[in-house]
Amino acid sequence: MKAEDRLRKQLVSTLGGHGAHIDFDSVVKNFPTELRGKKAGALPHTAWQLLEHMRIAQADILEFCTNLQYQERKWPDDYWPHDPAPPDSMAWDKAIKAFRHDLKQMQDLVADPERDLHASIPHGDGQTLLREALLVIDHNSYHLGELVGVRQQLGIWSAK
Repeated sequence: MKAEDRLRKQLVSTLGGHGAHIDFDSVVKNFPTELRGKKAGALPHTAWQLLEHMRIAQADILEFCTNLQYQERKWPDDYWPHDPAPPDSMAWDKAIKAFRHDLKQMQDLVADPERDLHASIPHGDGQTLLREALLVIDHNSYHLGELVGVRQQLGIWSAK
């Protein structure tokens, strides 16, 4: 297997939360409906805010990688939900489904041997697909860790 193929395989695996990172599904699984919009101690964000932020940011990165007419969003307003709680339980489920869909799209993009991981994205300022994949890995890992902290503070997480 060529080095480039090994890199693609590792990126796809790490995007999925395999290796040193906890995976998305393990963190959001069985999150009690009544606690999704609850602040946990001194932590600044609710589980809903973190989930929705992760979904929005990941979708934005994917769009940046694939859309030549990409329009930059306004930070932080366009990246964080204003409400601490989802409007209903369907919104939570919809956000999870959209996150998984976009994650799969990012994995497929990285796995595609026709895509040059090292080429500059035409409408960017030097970003590459490799850099964007690493950004998704880093960003998701960071906020999944925050979600684990929220679960711990709310008493709905164990190390088992």
